[in-house]
Amino acid sequence: MATISRALLLIGSALVIYIERRYVREAITYWTGSSTIAAFILLGCSLTAFILALGSTLRPQLKFIWHCFIRPLRASDQRTRLDNFYKGQADVYDATRSGLLRGRNTMLNLSASHIRTMQAKNPKQRLIWVDIGGGTGHNIELMDKHLPVSSFDAIYLIDLCEPLLQVARERFAKRGWTNITVLCQDASEFALPEWARSDPKGSVNFITLSYSLSMIPNFYTLLDRIDYVLSPENGLLSVVDFYTSGKQPSLHEKAIGGTSKECGWLSRWFWQIWFDFDHVSLSPHRRDYLEYKFGTVKTYNGRNRFVIPFIVRIPYYIWLGRSRSCDVSRFCHAFEVEGGNMLGNSSPASFTTIKDSETIPPLEIGEPVLNSQASHADALITVTPPLSSFHYHLGKPWRLPYYEQAIHQAFRTFIYSFTWEDPEVDMKYLDLGPEDSMLVITSAGDNALHYAIAAQPKRIHCVDMNPCQGHLLELKLAAVQALEYTDFFSMFGNGHHPKFRALLDSKIAPLLSSIAYQFWHINDDAFFKAFYLKGYSGWALRLARIVFSIAGVSKDVEALCNAGSIAQQEQIWREKLRPALLNPVVIALLKSPIFCWNALGVPLNQRRMVLDEGSMYEFVRDTLNPLPSTYSFKDGAYFYPLTLLGHYTPSSCPEYLTRSGFQALRANNGKATDAFRLHTDSIYNVLRGLTPWSLTRAVIMDHLDWFSPGSKDVDDEVDQFYRVLAPGGFILWRSAARKPWYCDVFERKGFTVTALGVRKGPEVPLDRVNMYASFWRAMKTT
Repeated sequence: MATISRALLLIGSALVIYIERRYVREAITYWTGSSTIAAFILLGCSLTAFILALGSTLRPQLKFIWHCFIRPLRASDQRTRLDNFYKGQADVYDATRSGLLRGRNTMLNLSASHIRTMQAKNPKQRLIWVDIGGGTGHNIELMDKHLPVSSFDAIYLIDLCEPLLQVARERFAKRGWTNITVLCQDASEFALPEWARSDPKGSVNFITLSYSLSMIPNFYTLLDRIDYVLSPENGLLSVVDFYTSGKQPSLHEKAIGGTSKECGWLSRWFWQIWFDFDHVSLSPHRRDYLEYKFGTVKTYNGRNRFVIPFIVRIPYYIWLGRSRSCDVSRFCHAFEVEGGNMLGNSSPASFTTIKDSETIPPLEIGEPVLNSQASHADALITVTPPLSSFHYHLGKPWRLPYYEQAIHQAFRTFIYSFTWEDPEVDMKYLDLGPEDSMLVITSAGDNALHYAIAAQPKRIHCVDMNPCQGHLLELKLAAVQALEYTDFFSMFGNGHHPKFRALLDSKIAPLLSSIAYQFWHINDDAFFKAFYLKGYSGWALRLARIVFSIAGVSKDVEALCNAGSIAQQEQIWREKLRPALLNPVVIALLKSPIFCWNALGVPLNQRRMVLDEGSMYEFVRDTLNPLPSTYSFKDGAYFYPLTLLGHYTPSSCPEYLTRSGFQALRANNGKATDAFRLHTDSIYNVLRGLTPWSLTRAVIMDHLDWFSPGSKDVDDEVDQFYRVLAPGGFILWRSAARKPWYCDVFERKGFTVTALGVRKGPEVPLDRVNMYASFWRAMKTT
């Protein structure tokens, strides 16, 4: 075809040249006629050549359109329909589906990382993969990039369409793979040859359904069969497919289904009808039964912007799950006992578990009970729903499950990408040891990680109402275990890693909760440029850069952060940066409550506390002035270099970013991180779930500054702290006020309150941040 096109183009060009030369003398007189004829001939030949060349290029797409939308099938049964549908396009199937069938590579990459995690726990078990509806074998070839095909003891490709299977056989023969068996079978009745020699129950480790579940009529039978043969402890089922879904009937099902599962009514109506023409069912029943029959490990809901972005958006999902009969006792204990999460927004009644001592009898439908003396209890059947994805998680039980509430939806992202309190000063007063259990505000997790490195306490309850703060700390915990130090520092030290998405799917994901994975999948550009310019706090850093640029002191900022002495540092601050920062425009912005909240995370009540004791100018002056003359920004005082440069340096960073801190968190299979329990709830609700005397320490930062003076919520929270703290236990907090009003509440409730530090003027800082006017301790003495 390409040769003919080129020939026609050459003939047309030669003809034009001949005409022009033959009639060159008459060209002036007969310009219109000869040139027009020549032009039309050239245009006709060129257009013909273009159409033929375009037809050659678009041949796969044209065959796809013909067989999918035009050619009648004329078949009554599933097998004949599939053969007729794919016979004429089997050779171009893979070339025409790359844009339509999104998520296959992600599903396989995620599966490979989860398989590696499961195999590490039981390396001697045979690895068997069954790819149901695998057609041309494209999935198996794609998986070889993530987990070598040679890693599997046996792979079975099952499909009912012979034309597609023939493509698969040729593909595997070309690659020389001998551990793959191609079987032409009905998926709902699939059987492996090895089952003739052994019991099939629990014999398969890995099963995939890539855009095939929606095409299998007997999907209930298929999923029941998969549940029977999937290994309870080391089995993984992975699905990627189109779907539609309406509003979820309960918070529990909504939590399992994941973010953005719900589709609009028009989308549901249109896509169900559209795909139904090709006998592809997008009704919710398939996915609903999948999520009921198996325990969800990971889920992601996407929209395929196929052909026309933002208009043609086909809903698809990626789902990984396990058998519901797997052992979840460790996670039940972490949730119910260690997490103390029996109360709060998680509504534990929906997380009902089967105790080890209980058994579920087989359900047998026999003759109706006619004996009126029969016990009513004998006629009752208890059916439990699947547990949360937390319970089927492969990693450590860091992130406790929660149900999304209205208040969670107010947080689009994290407010704090870094923690703004000095943990070294905390450690001077915490007297923390391995038998301590503590509660802290999550924030960005930097200080909680510092406590774990320095003292390895028995339990660290990290609490934050903003789910995104939990996502951030969970990412740090997982990345510590999954990555090498260079990659880890690139992410959280430099704030930049161009291959974050690849690391997320291939290494980090198995250790993340489903909801955290969804967040970072959606926000996979967070580390593309400057991570610390993300989140609400990033706006303050951006503003600082603009101010420095306008003032012409950007180079002085770098000089300040790299100064070789305190004296040099103080001089740069006094002569260059102080005039730029403490100018009327910046101070005016700091007076705005909207800016204080969105850029600095300072709530309205805390702002009032500052203004009650002075002006905003005085507060900023007293905060910043003493720091350059006291601490070296280049060596250890990492808080302000981050805000000035937008990244940390190896010599000035939080403890978890040092090589020694990183190794301490990884040591002994991450024993130091076992202490973490991440709550997405209020402090009050978490405290209510904890048992008396179960805490010895609490660090609540400036949390109580957020409440209005006289708030009953503070009284209730302090009551719970008194109940939960063991005798001798205490709470540390900071405040924007020199004497916060709630100190009286602690004293009234029986605590002994001590001021550990109060800012007296602009000369002496309280710590390396010096953002707060006071530092307090409330101790329970009896």
